[in-house]
Amino acid sequence: MEAKTKNLGATAIIPLALPKGTEKFCELCQGRAYLQCSKCRVTFYCDEEHQQADWTGIHERICQLLVPIRTASVFSLHRAGQIEIQLKKVELIEICRSVAQSKLSEGKYQEALPAAQSCLHWSIDAHGPSKVQLVPAYLLLADANMGMGNLSLVGELLSQAEWAVLKSPECGPAVHHRLHRSLGRLHIATGDLEAALLHFANDIYFASEEYGVNSTITCSGYFLMAGVFAKQGKMTIACSLYSEVAHTWHSYLTDLIKTNKERNPNMSLEPSIDKPQHVEVDDMLRTILEFVQNNSKQDSAQIALVAHCLAMLWLLAGDSIKALGFGSTALQASQLIPNHDLTEPIQDLLQLLQADAHPDTA
Repeated sequence: MEAKTKNLGATAIIPLALPKGTEKFCELCQGRAYLQCSKCRVTFYCDEEHQQADWTGIHERICQLLVPIRTASVFSLHRAGQIEIQLKKVELIEICRSVAQSKLSEGKYQEALPAAQSCLHWSIDAHGPSKVQLVPAYLLLADANMGMGNLSLVGELLSQAEWAVLKSPECGPAVHHRLHRSLGRLHIATGDLEAALLHFANDIYFASEEYGVNSTITCSGYFLMAGVFAKQGKMTIACSLYSEVAHTWHSYLTDLIKTNKERNPNMSLEPSIDKPQHVEVDDMLRTILEFVQNNSKQDSAQIALVAHCLAMLWLLAGDSIKALGFGSTALQASQLIPNHDLTEPIQDLLQLLQADAHPDTA
């Protein structure tokens, strides 16, 4: 009879049930395995801690998807079967990438590791070693370890990503931009601010090539570069770059709300921004707002602009209370400037929020 563990359906491996000479290895650390997932029975672990970490991090999402991939069958030996297995691996990679990215955006770096590791494992399995398709997985692993302070490992992972890119001259600007962004963040963490600026400049260049100069993706490079200049005490340059970021997001969010209202003219606005993006943008705009408010020369127009962005962001996220708070901050700042062009849009936003809060009196 199998000895069951206390958590999440893991069972002990019975050595005599394995083919002679077969040994199983832990999904997370590659050490000798003593447990297996009792649901899929094709995934193995060295102990309960790693089994639970993998379940929480990714395995719950991909458990049954692994069965046909890891179970040999007559069909899988045929051409059609091999194609189907390859498609399942691609699906698996995308699920792992999405889960890892979501956890990273929430600051759950430890939890993101299993998904990022699985993303790399299956990317290697599907595409082979040192291929450019592995770069996104390397960057996810680097981001997770960056959050955990494992800077030496981050350096190794980014070196492998750089090598894969160097071996692929056909590699597009999107991959280059992401690699330079990660390298810039690593240099900030190690204190090499000049190297960080160089990588963020390259990040902006490649992001502009792929997404356009006014893209919200490109402007994140400006945000990171502004933070470096702020660390160097170059506040005027930092202010200018933060302003560029705020204007880009203001334009994007204004258009998003306009489109939402056109589609639902007689209805309240529905949440229309995904959680990972919301977390990242909220952190970015709050950083800019705090920077502007703490500046000795407070710029009321800039405070109004950024606070209005945050109000629109929280409206789109479906939190009218926070949207009202930032909207009020924006209105107070705009009213300090005679005939400011944002005063009316901010007032319209507050009226919309109040109507949503009290639909029966609207």
